[in-house]
Amino acid sequence: MMAFCLTLANSFMPVAGTDIAAEVDTFYAFLLWASLVSFIILIGGMVWFLVIYKRTEDNQKSAYITHNNLAEFLWSFIPLVILLVIFYWGWVLFAKLRTPPEVVSEEIHITAMQWAWEYKYKNGKTFYSSAKDTLNVPVGKPVKIILTSKDVLHSFFIPAFRIKQDAVPGRFTEVWFEAKEKGNYIVFCTEYCGTSHSNMMIRVNVMDPEEYVAWYHSEEKVGEQSLADKGAKLYQTKACNGCHSIDGKTIVGPTFQGLYGKNREFESGSSVVADENYLKESILQSSAKIVKGYPAAMPIYQGQLDDDEIEALIEFIKSTK
Repeated sequence: MMAFCLTLANSFMPVAGTDIAAEVDTFYAFLLWASLVSFIILIGGMVWFLVIYKRTEDNQKSAYITHNNLAEFLWSFIPLVILLVIFYWGWVLFAKLRTPPEVVSEEIHITAMQWAWEYKYKNGKTFYSSAKDTLNVPVGKPVKIILTSKDVLHSFFIPAFRIKQDAVPGRFTEVWFEAKEKGNYIVFCTEYCGTSHSNMMIRVNVMDPEEYVAWYHSEEKVGEQSLADKGAKLYQTKACNGCHSIDGKTIVGPTFQGLYGKNREFESGSSVVADENYLKESILQSSAKIVKGYPAAMPIYQGQLDDDEIEALIEFIKSTK
């Protein structure tokens, strides 16, 4: 029965390009059929009661009816169980969609703008959305996309992978996928962002791992430096090395070694995981969160670094494991 439901639901869904997409389709099929069965029971029951209890005489009166404890319990308890199942199933599935594996094959920075996408690989390859410049990824490998926007709110949506995430100005968001078959898949912007919003379509080109490695290390659009190397240079030129070591030693501020992904405790008593948004805030507004045990000595870099430099610095910090 479930296979039949899933087949019917898939008949009007995009191709499932990931294993999680297939799970989403199964969940959607369950919602569809649960809703249909509920509709038939509710509306069918109402129509049935209208027919069998239709008044046949003007002076006919309904018999006095109290209540039925079993019936009242069942029509409350059964929908409650179904809704709890839907909630838990959706929660687990949402967590899968939003939580990338600890180790991913590739991290790609994608910046949205009116009306294009810019995507940067760790080795410095940089592309802009066009028919030629596809977003290349390996098949069967988890890929993490780090999103941001240069102007207004955009939304990165790959229907075949059932993933969608907003690209928000001034902060980083992330989404991930693991394509299970080679081919080309369309990416849409699904947040209206201006007059040429409909032109923000790019293609994800899923390649064999060997083909991807060959392309990744080819000379096509390779920058002079990788993102981490650019960050290492900024680490020197912006005098970050005067306060932050990369070998675990404590100078004035916390070491960069192993910083990314680590829990940070602050003087205020709060704590947070050191992700891209925390690192960006700490670079631009160093006094926003003071790490416990360290002085508030770092200068403010707001206005001194552009988005590309911040991305490079963050990639450098992430590389100092």
